[in-house]
Amino acid sequence: MLPVDRLPPPLSQGLALTALAPMQDVTDIHFMGVIAHYGSPDYFFTEYFRVHNSSGLHKHILRSITENATGRPVFAQLIGESVDDLVRIAGALSHYPIAGIDLNLGCPAPRIYRKNVGGGLLRDPDMIDRILGALRDAVKGRLTVKMRLGFDNTAHFDRILDLINRHHIDLLSLHGRTVKEMYHSDVHYDLIAHAVQRVHCPVLANGNVTSAIAAGAVLTQTGAAGVMIGRAAIRNPWIFQQTRQYLSGQPMTTVTLAAVRDYIERLRQVATAAAIPERARVSHMKMYLNYIGQSVDAAGAFLSEMRRAHTETELFGTCDRYLLSDPDQPFALEPYPGLVARPRAETAHAAVAS
Repeated sequence: MLPVDRLPPPLSQGLALTALAPMQDVTDIHFMGVIAHYGSPDYFFTEYFRVHNSSGLHKHILRSITENATGRPVFAQLIGESVDDLVRIAGALSHYPIAGIDLNLGCPAPRIYRKNVGGGLLRDPDMIDRILGALRDAVKGRLTVKMRLGFDNTAHFDRILDLINRHHIDLLSLHGRTVKEMYHSDVHYDLIAHAVQRVHCPVLANGNVTSAIAAGAVLTQTGAAGVMIGRAAIRNPWIFQQTRQYLSGQPMTTVTLAAVRDYIERLRQVATAAAIPERARVSHMKMYLNYIGQSVDAAGAFLSEMRRAHTETELFGTCDRYLLSDPDQPFALEPYPGLVARPRAETAHAAVAS
């Protein structure tokens, strides 16, 4: 394995690495700032720059690089299949203060993989070989990859891992499911462990890292250099701080329901603009609250009532009733059993959704 010191210095030397997973329409400059307020990860990754023959640098994504006030490195993520255009956009991004270029080989959204980009490319190792070869020649700094185990099976998994080695990738973030498994299967941590042994670069384990304690268990099971956390950080932005505390043997920060209400207010202030119609603002906040609500009450009453709200008065009134009636009650470290943020995407019997 390449030494971890090929990567930007972590917040705490000697501890496993942490990263906030790139999530489209979530990990913008505002959300990164909120996460940093509660305890930054070692690394941030941007939403993906969609790359094609007429694409440029999306201004709202570029802001998370040019206006980054977190104090932590930001990797610029690309998604696309046009080799020349991927090289072109990577070159344009090299003029900005990025920690490296990250290639998305894992997005499981059908509207994405049907275009043979993101997770769709996992069906075509020859194309991945061409893309990685061209990017490795063009990118003078760090080149990283985020991927899944395969498209609908793992037949190409070892071959793609060997391509990671051939093209001297600096960091692999590996979600332990196939594209078709979306988020509704068990995570195959054994295959992440296999990748850790096979590739020459550090690996970040991704998938169902739901708490600091879960992070510790995943690190033990996989031998990975660190963890990449996505949806759990929406639910609990303290998770990176808690993970460092847990891994170093310190007491973990106890989060109260009142602190969660403050977090929701912070999201409200930075994530929505007054010029946006109220219905859209409510919908946007529900995106976050669907995750936060997994740890509010075991019966799921908050989730049920929140989802029925139509106005901001109704929505935040619900937040006040459930979070401020007993403000010192601890916020659950793990989601309560049976509560899912996106029922259509996270239950095995449901239709697959992006």
